[in-house]
Amino acid sequence: MMASYSTRKRVSVMFEEKQREKGLLLVFTGNGKGKTTAALGLAFRAIGHDFPVCMIQFVKGSWKYGEIEAAKHFDNLMELHVLGRGFTWKSDDLTKDIKAARDAWEFAARIIGENRHRLVILDELTYLISYSILQEQEVLDVLARRPENMHIAVTGRNATEGLIDAADLVTEMRNVKHAYDNGIRAQKGIEF
Repeated sequence: MMASYSTRKRVSVMFEEKQREKGLLLVFTGNGKGKTTAALGLAFRAIGHDFPVCMIQFVKGSWKYGEIEAAKHFDNLMELHVLGRGFTWKSDDLTKDIKAARDAWEFAARIIGENRHRLVILDELTYLISYSILQEQEVLDVLARRPENMHIAVTGRNATEGLIDAADLVTEMRNVKHAYDNGIRAQKGIEF
């Protein structure tokens, strides 16, 4: 027997309510390659829908990355801010790295609060927590207060339990095989 029109309509409305749009917290973590690449894929998809995107890179420094050049092609919809001083584990001055990272976090918190972007990518933010530059709860508080329709993607190894628990989606990149293990250096257009 077929359900009545009013029953079908009520079920349809309930389904639509469950399918409402909500800003998601996405975490790309793990030891494998592809965390930033996955976040950039989201940026490309968001730009395809005319959603403004902001990417903040917390660790990457003065290298010429492909994503920096690509972002210039979408300058009306994509902001990319490289605010780190390079790979912290190769630091010449850890004090400067910590200050740059904290300044970058304050900038990111301000960007989130301004609500000008539909997607904000916090590239390699996990390192700031795992290196104790930022307290996990400080980060979680800002992420929890994000505007309702804002998506935030966080990348980096060693995502904390609290960040994973707060996320709507977590993907762990697992290293199965990497060319670097066979002495092949980082490749332009693949790693940077």
